[in-house]
Amino acid sequence: MDPQKAHYIAITGIIVKDGKFLITKRAPHEKVFPNLWTVPGGKLELNDYINNPKDTKDHWYNICEKVLKREVKEETGLDIKNIRYLTSLTFIRPDNIPVLVLSLYSDYDKGQVKLSKDMVAYAWVVLEEAKNYQMIEGIYEELEMLDKVLKGNKIDQWKK
Repeated sequence: MDPQKAHYIAITGIIVKDGKFLITKRAPHEKVFPNLWTVPGGKLELNDYINNPKDTKDHWYNICEKVLKREVKEETGLDIKNIRYLTSLTFIRPDNIPVLVLSLYSDYDKGQVKLSKDMVAYAWVVLEEAKNYQMIEGIYEELEMLDKVLKGNKIDQWKK
């Protein structure tokens, strides 16, 4: 495999419940962005599709949605629905692996928050309250984007 083309692919999701967004705080042992607030998500794994029947002769569909549902369940214990696209970003991890992140959003469906060992705290916040948390750079702007979308405004793309 050409190392110039190899990336981790991660899917994150802003969960909306009663007009509030779910944010979670990463554990101190996390390799990337320890102790910072973010939204649930994680990496695409081959097991997310390889052992499932294909949707066409050659393809699996809705993989990002399946990854997000799995990651949200693993990290928070919640079920989500109505998953939609918000934006995308890339970054280079401290171990020099490039990461493509697809940022989605969804509605809360059911469940009570029960954090995994990789998360140490959570909060349901409105946009103004989110300013009080030390977030991974760019996450607040994603919340701003989604706030505009939910209020019926059109958005172009992420901007600081």
